[in-house]
Amino acid sequence: MEKLSLLTTERSNPNTSRLDEMSIGDILKTMNDEDQTVALAVRQVIPQIEKTVEKVVEAFKNGGRLFYIGAGTSGRVGVMDAVECPPTFGTSPDLVKAVLAGGEGAMYVAVEGAEDDEGLGAKDVERLQINEKDVIIGIAASGRTPYVKGALIYAKSCGATTVSLSNNENSLISNYADIPIEVITGPEVLTGSTRLRAATSHKMILNMISTTAMVKSGKVYQNLMVDLNASNFKLRERAKKMVCMITELDEKKAESVLKETGYNVKQAIVMILAEVNKERAVALIEAADGFVGKAVKLASIEEG
Repeated sequence: MEKLSLLTTERSNPNTSRLDEMSIGDILKTMNDEDQTVALAVRQVIPQIEKTVEKVVEAFKNGGRLFYIGAGTSGRVGVMDAVECPPTFGTSPDLVKAVLAGGEGAMYVAVEGAEDDEGLGAKDVERLQINEKDVIIGIAASGRTPYVKGALIYAKSCGATTVSLSNNENSLISNYADIPIEVITGPEVLTGSTRLRAATSHKMILNMISTTAMVKSGKVYQNLMVDLNASNFKLRERAKKMVCMITELDEKKAESVLKETGYNVKQAIVMILAEVNKERAVALIEAADGFVGKAVKLASIEEG
């Protein structure tokens, strides 16, 4: 077992060696300075992130799923990204899921010891009934968490694409990943507290993976979330604003078309831009694999 003291994330940060003597303002400025290095660290691993996105897009096209597996803060970051996919992109809750060591309750109350159980990681993944179509991302700042290691080993045995996300070079879990992502964020402001810079890098990377995969899966038109689930007043207003922006219709007419589609933004846009009825818009979107721009072009080609 690798000694924690040897890990970069466990070392003392010389810039904060007198943290307890700093003024509140100096602590905040120092944290902000340190946080600015995170994005630069993430940039260094964009090639690995790109490979991961390609695998996720492929998974979505072939009926596969994306899973985040982690313990503690790493697992909670995965939960945050996964739960936002359905309202943002109109996806099934089963398409992107997070598994947290210790179960759902560990989101709010730490379950001590769960992260040290390699067998538990394997068992939790086994319950997902994964297969070769799925992508599993194991997240551990230290890169050595037994729970994540067990999950990746089991996932790999099932033929799933495995990805590791850690914050130390030559991480243990990298050995069990088809695509290892090692984002080196360095020693934390508060020694060993990886809920800070390491966790920030995890959130950035998971956001990049899920958002880009959704864009390349037809969930976005231009830079608008046209597959959002308009489940409340704010989101219905956002849907109306998008339709007005894209079609240049006034709000009253846009709302009328949206009501006809049950507030399906994609259908409303295609109906207006392609000048077709709802049934035809649905068919065009399906033929275009969900891409709005492609659906409108298909209608134009048919007319020509």
